[in-house]
Amino acid sequence: MDKAILVQYCEMKEEIKDIRARIKKLDKFLENPPVVSDTVKGTRKDGMIGPIRITGIPQPMYVRKLQIRERYRQLLEKKEVELLELACQAEEYIQSIPKPELRIMFRLYYIDGLTWLQVAHRMNSMFPKKKVPFTEDSCRMRNNRFLDKI
Repeated sequence: MDKAILVQYCEMKEEIKDIRARIKKLDKFLENPPVVSDTVKGTRKDGMIGPIRITGIPQPMYVRKLQIRERYRQLLEKKEVELLELACQAEEYIQSIPKPELRIMFRLYYIDGLTWLQVAHRMNSMFPKKKVPFTEDSCRMRNNRFLDKI
């Protein structure tokens, strides 16, 4: 196992966020579909010939959006299952790291999705008695050095 699993896990999380945003956008559209209207010439109900106003929802577009939303939901389910498998692999990889501080850093950065600055703040709050405090650069460099060794 290597860094590729951790990177793939982060990318998969972002992909799932994107799919959820697309589903949310489609839900919003389907809740309030656009109403279109047109005027045509023809015979009215009362028998007079003249303009008739037709108003409604464009059915083909509405049905197409429903189908697309359903496909996205199925795709989301598949991706969530894949994400769970990747999460297990990423956790196994992180557990194989010998140093506890590095394991915590890797979990915060790769699993929780924090930035290096946020990781440094968390590490400083977890280890307040450490002589040299964690910084954004020190956390990133420890990560890079560990991955370069492997």
